[in-house]
Amino acid sequence: MPLSLLALAAASFCIGTTEFVIMGLLPEVAADLGVSIPAAGHLVSGYALGVVVGAPIVAIATNGLPRKATLIGLTCVFIIGNVLCAIAPTYWTLMAARVVTAFCHGAYFGIGAVVAAGLVEKRKRAQAVALMFGGLTLANVLGVPAGTALGQELGWRATFWAVSLIGVGAATALALLVPANIANPKASIMREFKVLGKAQVLLAMGMSVLASASLFSVFTYIAPLLREVSGLAPHHVTWVLLLFGVGITIGNFIGGRLADWRLMTSVVGIFAGIILLLVMLHFAAPVWMAAVAVIFFWGVVDFAITAPLQIRVVDTASDAPNLASSLNQAAFNLGNAGGAWIGGTALTLGMGYDGLPLIGAALAAGGLGLCLWSQGMERRAVAAPA
Repeated sequence: MPLSLLALAAASFCIGTTEFVIMGLLPEVAADLGVSIPAAGHLVSGYALGVVVGAPIVAIATNGLPRKATLIGLTCVFIIGNVLCAIAPTYWTLMAARVVTAFCHGAYFGIGAVVAAGLVEKRKRAQAVALMFGGLTLANVLGVPAGTALGQELGWRATFWAVSLIGVGAATALALLVPANIANPKASIMREFKVLGKAQVLLAMGMSVLASASLFSVFTYIAPLLREVSGLAPHHVTWVLLLFGVGITIGNFIGGRLADWRLMTSVVGIFAGIILLLVMLHFAAPVWMAAVAVIFFWGVVDFAITAPLQIRVVDTASDAPNLASSLNQAAFNLGNAGGAWIGGTALTLGMGYDGLPLIGAALAAGGLGLCLWSQGMERRAVAAPA
C-alpha cells in the first residue's frame, strides 16, 4: 500500500475526531455558552445535516478540478472550520463553524475514496478504501477519548485548537505524499446526475442509509442501555465504548479484504451478521458480560460494511464516481440522523432500551433486502438476450 494512503487516513482521522468529540464535551460547551445540554446536542445534528447538504454541492463545485489540490483545499477548509469553532463566542457562531467544517466532510471522504481506490491495483481497491477509512475508526478509539480528556482538562476550545494543528500536519502530508497526476476527466454535470438515477446506484445508496440507520438506532442510546438494562456503572460504559471502537477498527479492515474477494457476497453476509448480532444483543442485554461480548462483535461486523458499500456505489456509478462517492457519504449521514430519530421515537412511545436492537435488526433486514434485489437485477441483466 502506498504511503499516500496514510496521508489520506491522517486527514480522515482529524475529520472523524471533530465530528464525534463534541459528544463527550456537551456539558462543557453548554456551560460555557449558556445553553442547555439538549441544545448543545443539536451541534451533532447540525454537523450531520451539513454533511448531507454539503457533499453534493462541494462535489459539483470541484468537478474536474485536480484531485490532489481538491483534497488539500478541503483539508484547509476543515482547519479553518475548527479554528472558527475554537474562537466561537456564541452558540450560533459555533453552530455555523460546525456546518462550515461539515461541508468538507462528505466531499473529502467521497473524493478520497475514489483517489484511494485508484492508487492501487484493482484487486486491492476495497482494502485501500478501508485504510483511508481507518483514520475515521481510529478517531473513535484514540481521537475522541483524547480530545474529550483534553477538553475536560483545559477547556473544550483546546480540543478544537489541537485538531486544527493535527489538520495542518495532515494537509502537509497530503501535499508531500499524494501524487499530482491523478486522472480526473471533466464530465458533464447533467450526465453525472443522469448516472445517479440508475436503479443500481440508488439501491447501493439505500443500503448505505439503512446500514447506518441500523447502527445509530442502537448506538446513539448504547450508554443508557448498558447502564439501565445491563447494570454497568458509568465509568465501565466508557471502557465498553472503547472496546466497540476497537471492534469497528478491526471490522473496517476485514471488510476491505472481504470486498476485494467477493463484493456483493460479502455485503449479503455482513448484513446477515448484523441482524443476527442485534437479535442476540436484545436477549443478552440483561447480562452485562454477554452484552459486552456481543457489542464488540457487533462493532466488528457492522463497520465491515463501510468500504464494500463505498466501492459498490463507485462501481455502479462508474461514469460519475466522485459525485456518487460523495453522495454516499451524505447517505451514511442521513442514516445517522434517521437512525437516531427512529430510536428516540421508539423510546418516546414507550419501548424499552432492550427493544432498540430489534429495531436495528429490522433496518438491517431492509438493507439485506435491497442487496438481494440488486443481485437479482444483475443476474437478470446477465441472463437477458443481447
